[in-house]
Amino acid sequence: MIQAVLAALQLPELRAKIGFTLGLLLVFRVVAHIPLPDVDLELLRQRFEGDQLLGFINLLSGGALENFSVVALGVYPYITAMIIMQIVVPIIPPLKALSQDGGEAGRKKISQITRMATIPFAVLQGLGQIQLLRQSSPSPIDPNLSVLGLISMLIIMTGGTMFLLWIGELITEKGIGNGVSIIILGGIVAGVPRALGQSLFGGEDLMSIVSVAAIGISMVAAIVFVQEAQRRIPVSYAKRVRGNRMYGGQSTNIPLKINSAGMIPLIFAFSFMLIPSTVASYLQVTDVGWVSRIAGTFVDWFSPANFVYWLFTFVLVVAFTYFYTLVMFSQQNLPENLQKNGGFIPGIRPGKPTAEYLGRVMNRLTLVGGLFLGVMAVVPFVAGSATGVTTIALSSTGLLIVVGVVLDTMKQLEAQLMMREYDSFL
Repeated sequence: MIQAVLAALQLPELRAKIGFTLGLLLVFRVVAHIPLPDVDLELLRQRFEGDQLLGFINLLSGGALENFSVVALGVYPYITAMIIMQIVVPIIPPLKALSQDGGEAGRKKISQITRMATIPFAVLQGLGQIQLLRQSSPSPIDPNLSVLGLISMLIIMTGGTMFLLWIGELITEKGIGNGVSIIILGGIVAGVPRALGQSLFGGEDLMSIVSVAAIGISMVAAIVFVQEAQRRIPVSYAKRVRGNRMYGGQSTNIPLKINSAGMIPLIFAFSFMLIPSTVASYLQVTDVGWVSRIAGTFVDWFSPANFVYWLFTFVLVVAFTYFYTLVMFSQQNLPENLQKNGGFIPGIRPGKPTAEYLGRVMNRLTLVGGLFLGVMAVVPFVAGSATGVTTIALSSTGLLIVVGVVLDTMKQLEAQLMMREYDSFL
């Protein structure tokens, strides 16, 4: 692997892509430390101490929220918009037609609609975060903040999210890996050193830290094992004679991964779980008593320290795994493509029987993959409760996304190297 890395760095084109990606990540980290106006940073840091919800949101934003920077929202409003679009596209006929029959132009149009839908979600999430901080005493945000000042902050925060989306698209186009995933990766990794430092020098028990580290290493090994595991479906192609040449007759296989959805369900689930607490924190400051009480209950329930939060996270991870796998599998249309190319699964008739067989196999694989991802999402909560080391436990939730993004990025680098006949990474 080390030789492959050195070979990758020796390629001028690949070296330029890696440098371009790292450069844009550096821009993201610099912008993440530019605070918004009318914010007392010292009071803001005090507000974050001991607050599990703010600490978890800050972890996902890579420390940008703790500084209440111009990119405090991160790319999670965009992830939320993607979730909504994934749900409504099969339901709304014009969007469904645009997705299935529109070709490349249709996909670009849906991507444009998703980016436009990011704006209202960013405004809503930004408003919830501002209200969440303003309700503390003393408030790190100017209590005399005018409506114009509030609107200005929301515009800046929304603009910061769109700026990160632009950076992500540049990384996807000219760099290495999926841009949005790389930005999420950079944000999570940036928060790990501080969490480790707080645990090591904050009076945490050394054996508890070692136990959490061992759990983290085990999680990495399990994630890599499941991510690379696959079920290979044998496929044979009938012989065809064209002119004086014979085509087909060979055998191959269809590799169906146990977790074909990758880390997308985790990103969706964690992003979706931010919505209830964000909306509830905004409603909690209302003058209507019963609304404020219900909102306060939701804030407590959907705190990362609450069992209800992790129960819903587990269910959402499994549900999104099934949903995303179904969407991606239906778009591939494997049975029809096999039949068109003269391929068949031995012992299975082409057409509908092949579709039913592949559907049954995918359901079993998705069940295993979904349960695995759900358990991995809950393990950090169990580790934190058992050892008392909450800072590292919160950081390890990001490990699920980090490993998936790193694997996907390594595979892209592997493809670049194999095109030039170098040894592969994996």
